[in-house]
Amino acid sequence: MADALFIEGGLLTIFLVSAVTYGLRLGGLLLAGILPNRGPVRRFLDALPGTILISLVVPAALQSGLSGMIGLAACLLAYFATKNLLATMAAGVLMVSILRQVS
Repeated sequence: MADALFIEGGLLTIFLVSAVTYGLRLGGLLLAGILPNRGPVRRFLDALPGTILISLVVPAALQSGLSGMIGLAACLLAYFATKNLLATMAAGVLMVSILRQVS
């Protein structure tokens, strides 16, 4: 196993995957230049990061039980009070950490 440093076709695979990755990134940049700056498409794109974040955070909070839900509530309160993403994340992590230490 020690002399199997390079797998046959491994470097070609790495180059192909990196070319596809950079092609997708370049395509996104080129597409961003032709998307409309207003209208329903713009509103959809503006709402997309929030919806993705919610779809990741809420199931994790539900799975964590009561401490996760209280941490989510702390996040919401911190967000509406500060409108600062770092403060929001810190409030949620701190609240869940405290609740896990207490229970």
